[in-house]
Amino acid sequence: MFFLFFSIFGPIIGPITPPPGVSNWIGNRPGAVPGFIPFLNSLVNLLIVFAGIYAFINLVFAGYGFISAGGDPKNVEKAWSKIWQSLLGLTIVAASFLLAALIGWILFQDTGAILAPKITGP
Repeated sequence: MFFLFFSIFGPIIGPITPPPGVSNWIGNRPGAVPGFIPFLNSLVNLLIVFAGIYAFINLVFAGYGFISAGGDPKNVEKAWSKIWQSLLGLTIVAASFLLAALIGWILFQDTGAILAPKITGP
């Protein structure tokens, strides 16, 4: 639909150039391909980094809560649940990488096919 629109109205509208600074992010590095997939890949990587930072901070606060519980069973249980939830979240993030690599290997015989897609143009 998008390509059909620009193939019909392209000569009328004229060339579309990206705003200044966009070329610093896409298209000027060797092997970089402008488009949605590299943007989505960068977004997923950013979310994974934030998940790791959040889990680390959560573990630190849970450890502090565990130390400062003072033997109160309710506070100790709350700290343990926070620790286990953080570790479970990190396990899910790591398992998603493993699953993506496994699916990439099964479908494309390349473990990086989903994690770091290589797009070739015409």
